[in-house]
Amino acid sequence: MKKSASELVGEAKQQIENLTPDQVAKELEAGALLVDVRESEERKQLSIPGSVFAPRGMLEFYADPSLPYHKEEFTPDRRIILHCASGGRSALSAATLKQMGYENVAHLDGGIKAWQEAGQPTQPGD
Repeated sequence: MKKSASELVGEAKQQIENLTPDQVAKELEAGALLVDVRESEERKQLSIPGSVFAPRGMLEFYADPSLPYHKEEFTPDRRIILHCASGGRSALSAATLKQMGYENVAHLDGGIKAWQEAGQPTQPGD
């Protein structure tokens, strides 16, 4: 059965925890890991302070401890929140991490755009 990208994102959002910018800010204060799944060109322009860069194309490889690409920040029992520009890629990414055994995962609904609109801090990209 053929599905559109919008349908896939909608299905992913039904399977994951969708957080507001204020909820994410509170979770970051409590020690959650924020993962930016945007492309490097996007991150160079603007980022959320403290976020870890893991482009969507590499996410599974960074999250899999059996691979040489694994990043130590990714542990299945850690609270992980993903974000992108507007929430589509991060929703798909959160659903993927759940399939990989990450249970405590969520995403920033509305992405960095919603984060900015809520008046949360950003910084020039890195």
